[in-house]
Amino acid sequence: MKGQAGQVSESFGEQRAHVGDVHKNYLFDLGHMLRKEALEAKQAAQDAIGTADEQFQAGRALAYYEVMSSLVSQALTFGLPIQDLHLEGLEPDRDLLS
Repeated sequence: MKGQAGQVSESFGEQRAHVGDVHKNYLFDLGHMLRKEALEAKQAAQDAIGTADEQFQAGRALAYYEVMSSLVSQALTFGLPIQDLHLEGLEPDRDLLS
């Protein structure tokens, strides 16, 4: 019985390690995707100036700015390496505000 309990514990530990990798990969991909979409939203807002779509695109770009600012801020607060989120070099104030 004692050996079986050890096996269950080891199996659980392996699962936890795998979950950690999944979380890291998820955050890396999510950061990359959100960064790309945020930069595209900024460009769309600039392209929409003077059109009927201007306010919508400006609001969309601002929403992405808020999300990216929070993502960067929380990563720094929790001591997560910014490159783990694929956000190295991104400065939301500089890069996402017009």
